[in-house]
Amino acid sequence: MKAIHIIECGGCRSGLSFPINYFTAFAHTHTIVLKRRFPSPANCKGSQEREGNGNGSSDFKDALSAMVDEQVQELLSRQENKILLDGLEKASLRVELAKRELAQIQKQQLAAKRFREHLNKLEGNALEIAECQREISEARALIEEAQRSLSEDEFMNNRDEERWESVKAACVSAIVGTFAGLPLCLSQVTSITQLILPLAINLISSALFGLTFRYALRRNLDDIQLKTGIAAAFGVTKGLATLDGGPHLELNAHSFLSHAQDGTFYVLENLFIFLCSAVVLDYGFKTRLLSPFPIDRSVK
Repeated sequence: MKAIHIIECGGCRSGLSFPINYFTAFAHTHTIVLKRRFPSPANCKGSQEREGNGNGSSDFKDALSAMVDEQVQELLSRQENKILLDGLEKASLRVELAKRELAQIQKQQLAAKRFREHLNKLEGNALEIAECQREISEARALIEEAQRSLSEDEFMNNRDEERWESVKAACVSAIVGTFAGLPLCLSQVTSITQLILPLAINLISSALFGLTFRYALRRNLDDIQLKTGIAAAFGVTKGLATLDGGPHLELNAHSFLSHAQDGTFYVLENLFIFLCSAVVLDYGFKTRLLSPFPIDRSVK
């Protein structure tokens, strides 16, 4: 709202109005009316005649402006008006602060809304990822099951071939073991008929050793401890079994020493036989003349 200053001239009550922009605060509650009456209509009429003259009109406007400025300064210099202006300035500052806080709150609300939308999007992506992982796990399980089925089918289809490779390993081991034990058997018999039984035992035990060696070793062709362990197990078992077929143990030192000597000889004899078979079988596996268990299809 703007303050309006009205000047009335005598009886004709002609007036002039002036807006005051810098006094807006006080104008919200007051309308300043400045009135000055002139002594007679003649003077008013004379003044109207002087308005035709440019200089007289300019002097009148200057005087009127000076009068208005004095009134304004007087109003502004009053203590109650200063208090009102100070309160208005403080209120304006509070309004500006409130506007800024409101804008900041709106920005925060917008950021929170965008964050919630982004979070909802991430949750949706997480659900999709979990679903994809579940599908991948199911597919992997199906693939593993199919591979097991194929492996079983392949093993069933190659059973005859595996048996043939086992027979080959048993034959090689039996031949090598028999020839390795032949000199020892010849030193213990006096006729050919006495040679048949120890040769047959060496043949059968060496054949069983060849089968066991192939299935126990599998693809561990460089495991020297496994290879020597299999041969030692067969040698000790067969040597002690041979010792059991001799004379009975008596409770004296001579009997103990005799059985210990015989047992050591039998164990070393059979250990030599099975180590020879193990060496030949290992050479056959590494040169692919024989196939370890299971058969390696990629090599073929």
